[in-house]
Formats: sequence, structure tokens, C-alpha cells
Amino acid sequence: MSQEITEVVALLFSFVSWVMIFLSLNNPCWKESTTDGSVITTSAIYENLWMSCASDSTGIYNCRDFPSLLALPGNIQACRALMITAIVFGTFGILATLVGMKCSKIGGENYILKGKIAGIGGVSFLLQGMCSLISVSWYASNITQEFFNPDYAGTKYEIGNGLYIGWCSATLAICGGSCLVCACRLGTNEEKIPSGSDITKAIALSTLSSSEESIVRCEH
Repeated sequence: MSQEITEVVALLFSFVSWVMIFLSLNNPCWKESTTDGSVITTSAIYENLWMSCASDSTGIYNCRDFPSLLALPGNIQACRALMITAIVFGTFGILATLVGMKCSKIGGENYILKGKIAGIGGVSFLLQGMCSLISVSWYASNITQEFFNPDYAGTKYEIGNGLYIGWCSATLAICGGSCLVCACRLGTNEEKIPSGSDITKAIALSTLSSSEESIVRCEH
């Protein structure tokens, strides 16, 4: 029973983390222009992996997509690739977990095979979490390097809400994947170690067969 509960909790964590990847990518505020040192702020600039937005004091937003992929810095392209890879791993992990869960009827009743499939799903969620964690941490590292660089003459930015959503997504994915892997190992151990009732039944059957053999010998 503990294995089924662990698998359900792991699937819940992992699915929420998968949804939060899309929320993070759709959030335009991965970084926002800093107001440090500014007395009057009339506009603000927000950026994520796909677009740049600007807002004025009246609250009107104007957004534009980055015009060229090849003209983007290498770290932006790498972060894009990592987030897309995280989505792929998360999708595969969800499908594998649904098939491999012990309480699921999908895939028959071969629990040894289902446990291995669930374990693969757990590894997929771990990879999803690692990809998203590297992406958002790398992006945040570039922001802080530019912010604290006194020789940087461009617009300085601060960490935006989208990165915090990405960190939460990575944490949930790693927790969910770890729970699935542990549940898979727990199920393997339970299959290898017989329960007390099974041992009692085996002893009773062995005693019964010995008694029957003795009776047959006495009759002869």
C-alpha cells in the first residue's frame, strides 16, 4: 500500500512541475530592469527567453518577439534548448508513470515490468528537473554577473518571477522523480522478501505434505 501512495504522490508532484514549466516559459518576466539608483521610474523592461516587453507609467505593455534566433546570445539559445528538453522528459515521464504505476490497470498485471517502467519514469522526471534547474540557474547567473559588474554599461536587470517559478518546477520534478525511483526499489524489495503470512503458509504446507507421506507409508 505504501508503494501505491508513494507513486501517486510522485506523479502529482511531477505533473505539477511539468505544468509549471509552461507557466515559467509563458511568464514575460524572467528578468526586469532594475530601479536601483533611479529616483523617478517612467518605464520598465521585461524579458524572457522568447520576447522583450516594455511598460510605461500608465501600465501599457508593448511586447516584441526576438527577431532572429541566430542573433541571440549563446546562453539564451542553450536555455531554450534545456527548457524544451525538460518538457520532453516530463511528457515521457508522465506517460511512463501512468503505465508503470502499481494501481494502474494500463499494461496488465506484470508488476515487475511495471515497476521498471515506473523507475524509468522517475529517471525522466529527474532529468526534467535537472534540465530546468540548469536553465533557470544559468539565466539568473548571467543577470547577477551583469548587475554586479561595475564596467557593464548596458541596462541592468534583476531576477524576475519566471525564474522563481522555474526553480519551484525543478524542485518538484526532482522530488517526484526521487519518490518514483524509491517506490520502484521498495516494490522490488517487497517482491524479493516474503511476508510472514507466506512463510507460515509454506511451513504449514510442508508439514501437511510430510504428514501425508507418513500416513501413506504406515498404510503400506
